[in-house]
Amino acid sequence: MQETIKIQTQGNTDIIDITDTIQGILNKSNTKEGIVNIFVKHTTAGIAIIEIEKGILQDLKQTLNKLIPQDQHYNHNELQHDDNAHSHLKASLLKPDINVPFQNNKLLLGIWQRITLIDFDTHSREREVVITILQTPSTP
Repeated sequence: MQETIKIQTQGNTDIIDITDTIQGILNKSNTKEGIVNIFVKHTTAGIAIIEIEKGILQDLKQTLNKLIPQDQHYNHNELQHDDNAHSHLKASLLKPDINVPFQNNKLLLGIWQRITLIDFDTHSREREVVITILQTPSTP
């Protein structure tokens, strides 16, 4: 089963918890065991598992801004007459997808683990996230 969801973001390292949405899609699939792949179709956004806690979310933003500051010279910005090279670079660190196993129709996440969409672009956008549910083959 595969489903695409659309999520409105604010940009600038907007972190959106999509765990409950993913679990809801998994519930609709009525698939008992397997893996769910969560993939964002954009080069300035990523998918990550992180604890949703104010301090760690601030730490993530600060760390990424130290590693890849917005106010540096980037060839992409010059060549494309754009302002989001740092967004592409941050997203490349996270990657566009993750896989999460599930059993008995429930995501096998740790107690504090949440699936997040993180948008690094410089302005708000509508993002598309593709959720693909892969069922474990039954044994005879």
